[in-house]
Amino acid sequence: MDAENLLAKVTDNLSVRRAFGTAYEKDGMLIIPVAIVAGGGGGGTSRTRRGNVAAGPDSPPEEGAAAQDATPRDSGRADAGGGSGGLVLPSGIYVVRGDQVRWVPAVDVTIAVLASLSLVRMLARTWTRQRRHRGS
Repeated sequence: MDAENLLAKVTDNLSVRRAFGTAYEKDGMLIIPVAIVAGGGGGGTSRTRRGNVAAGPDSPPEEGAAAQDATPRDSGRADAGGGSGGLVLPSGIYVVRGDQVRWVPAVDVTIAVLASLSLVRMLARTWTRQRRHRGS
């Protein structure tokens, strides 16, 4: 797969359509979805040399230099790899009716519950530590 096709696939996956779909009109209102989109990726290549196996990283410099002169740099196998990832979170929608625009936020109940539980856990730890410290 070439880089252009890979980037096209990543672009498709990291878009508003991935979380909501495209903007649409219903009952005289225009619905415009909004999402938070983040992504990243990387890649690299390496070439393995054929020739003197003894001329590795632990060999003396003369041996390594001689092996490099004896073997052309382009000979050998090229390895390549890469990857990418992304996150698309729904943020809300804009509802346009006539001249009025209204924001309707998207609330993810799971994230709200997990954040609340984390806060309760943190407060309980703090309270327990303060109680131990005062008791000694």
